[in-house]
Amino acid sequence: PKGVGWAASCALVGCIFGAAFAGTISDHIGRKKVLIISAVLFLVSALGTALPRNLTEFIIFRFIGGLGVGAASLTSPMYIAEISPARIRGRMVSVNQFAIVSGFLVVYFANYYIALGREESWIVQNGWRWMFGSESIPAVLLLVLAFFVPESPRWLTKQSREEEALDILKKVDGRQFAQKELVVIKDTIAHESGSIGQLFQPGMQIVLIIAIVLAILQQVTGINAVLYYAPEIFKNLGSGTETALLQTVVVGAVNIGFTVIAVWTVDRIGRRPLMLIGACGMFLSLLSLGLAFCFNQKGPWVLLFVLAYIGCFAMSLGPVTWVILSEIFPTRIRGRAMAIAIVILWISCFLVSQTFPMMDKNQWLVEKFHHGFSFWVYAAFCIVEVLFVRRFVPETKGKTLEEIEKHWMR
Repeated sequence: PKGVGWAASCALVGCIFGAAFAGTISDHIGRKKVLIISAVLFLVSALGTALPRNLTEFIIFRFIGGLGVGAASLTSPMYIAEISPARIRGRMVSVNQFAIVSGFLVVYFANYYIALGREESWIVQNGWRWMFGSESIPAVLLLVLAFFVPESPRWLTKQSREEEALDILKKVDGRQFAQKELVVIKDTIAHESGSIGQLFQPGMQIVLIIAIVLAILQQVTGINAVLYYAPEIFKNLGSGTETALLQTVVVGAVNIGFTVIAVWTVDRIGRRPLMLIGACGMFLSLLSLGLAFCFNQKGPWVLLFVLAYIGCFAMSLGPVTWVILSEIFPTRIRGRAMAIAIVILWISCFLVSQTFPMMDKNQWLVEKFHHGFSFWVYAAFCIVEVLFVRRFVPETKGKTLEEIEKHWMR
């Protein structure tokens, strides 16, 4: 039913609006306050989706949750990038992605145990309320802990609160690092206009183009479509609750395992190699998956192709795209500039979620390719990713945010 589809996708629309407004707000009131606002939105959404009286109320609270996700998806990697030393910045932003996929696995187990031993009628009538309501526990934790994190030293410097920024930088990596870093931050901010028009100046235009293209490609290479279709793929291995648990646990474990690889390699071998290796692996996996469906093949090989694709994404485009988006924009406009890229990312996510079922259920395509066509479309975008990264994306490993900004200005 249309209502069910909208109930599922309205959260993505909330993500779009959350990211759109969070950038400007974070540039004005700070990164920390936006994280606190996100936590409040999560809590309101958790309680609201657990206790709705009708579908309209459920959709409203899902949308509110989406606002929080959109705001947090922008603010979290940006905050981490601004407070981390250059030598471990990629690793720390990747840890954010690791936390996200770890959360997925926790949710899989939580939902399983809520439903364990219960009648199907209870799950339909009441169980889903407990599943949505369980979100309130991590929301409260985030809300409480967010009050104890320091503000971004770069944002504080932009606000002429240099003593506070220096104190935070000392805690990050010692007095010598703090004094040197503060001088560089002040010098770089002094040369920024503070206007979003700075991105359209000669030398800076390419930054916005890179960010937008990477944001689009992260989504149109098919991650949400593959996860969307995963239940059907896993049905080839069995049926019932055990198969559903196998699906969520295996996918979650692969996601976590390969995200760990990204965490430990992004500052060692760099952003570009990870993106190129991962995109090539995704291409081969999607090509193979499309061929398997085209020739109506079933069984463990299909599972292998799905997990290989998810693993390649988890070690490359998943975390590394967020790393690059968080570090390539000037400090004064980082929030607003990231908002542009991340709004486009969430729009792309929404469009992929809407168009995949259209391609997958198209009668002519099904007759010709047996559900394989859409995976070849995503494979083609993986080739675009490889070509784009090779040609336009510079390596930022080990560089401070100010060094990256000066690179573009030169």
